[in-house]
Amino acid sequence: MSKKKVVFIAVMSAFLGSFLTVLLAGGLLRMTGIYGDDVLRFFGVMKFIQARYVNAPDTTRLIDGAIEGMVASLDDPHSVYMPPHMFEELRQHTEGSFGGIGVTMGFKDKTVKIISVLEGTPGEAAGLRAGDEILAVDGTPTGELQSEEVALRIRGEAGTDVTLRILRDGAETEYTITRDVIQVRSVRGVMVDGTTIGYIRIGSFAEHTGEEFTDEMNRLAGDGMTALIIDLRENPGGLITSCVAVAEQVVPAGTIVSVIDRDGDEEIYRSSLAERKYPIAVLIDENSASASEILAGALQDTKAGTIIGTTSYGKGSVQAILPLFHEDGLKLTIAKYVTPSGRSIDGKGITPDIVVERSPKDADDVQFEAAKKWLEEHPRL
Repeated sequence: MSKKKVVFIAVMSAFLGSFLTVLLAGGLLRMTGIYGDDVLRFFGVMKFIQARYVNAPDTTRLIDGAIEGMVASLDDPHSVYMPPHMFEELRQHTEGSFGGIGVTMGFKDKTVKIISVLEGTPGEAAGLRAGDEILAVDGTPTGELQSEEVALRIRGEAGTDVTLRILRDGAETEYTITRDVIQVRSVRGVMVDGTTIGYIRIGSFAEHTGEEFTDEMNRLAGDGMTALIIDLRENPGGLITSCVAVAEQVVPAGTIVSVIDRDGDEEIYRSSLAERKYPIAVLIDENSASASEILAGALQDTKAGTIIGTTSYGKGSVQAILPLFHEDGLKLTIAKYVTPSGRSIDGKGITPDIVVERSPKDADDVQFEAAKKWLEEHPRL
């Protein structure tokens, strides 16, 4: 065989090998919904930036920005890329200890509102209230920030200051607040004076909420509790596993909640509670969201509790947390949930069995009084 033929065969073999590799790679990418031209655009832009940008870029930061852009393109306020500092803040918050001012927030229709102000925190001392709208954090409009960025900027090292511009009753006011370490016990219980009614307030569903609820239930039972008020007002939600741990103690045997992904696959959380022990009244308001709505919905659908207050927030989606490789993470909406009767409350909320509005002018907590009265009138299961 001549030398030219050998060279020709070698060149053609290399060409065919490359061509088949490209075809195979393109086929695999298309199977996963990624097209070759999209991959070329992505890497083409990255290489162009690396080669020609006036300052040598950091490749990791380019990838971080690309991931953040992908998540932002979903236009979902509950899905967000979290760089290392933000991911650490989220971890600390769910574990129950973090630096901040002691407020929880809701994000809806491009606005940021305070859902609750924790007792004994800098936010309470400064005079912040549930329902206040946060317009800016340290001069940066909240409309320019993702939801987790707002939370991150408000949290920070104890002893440092943060300035919030607040809209309340049509008037704007700036509050400069000194951060402190926020130690959060998410559950507290007391006996209602002069009655055998127990009262348990759940502020959020954090890592240890289920255990804390068990402790309070046992303590109140020892004090002679015969009926129970569960207060979920201004509860922004939290961990679905903690919510289920609470529900298992008050929802009768059967479905607590069904989590449904985009393919229609269902994950059902169930209670095995043999029998109900107490008549239950549940307090909710427009700031009761997510996991608190799961608990309220389960109690309402199974007729294990009477819901009192105002229509809840209406967040019926579930997020998963994915740790990444640089101590960063991704929070992504992966499913919707429905109550035991099959209701989706996303964007609708839970409608109370007994609607009781409250006003800042009320001298007493009219919703609490309504729950107390209902239990006094219905003392038995």
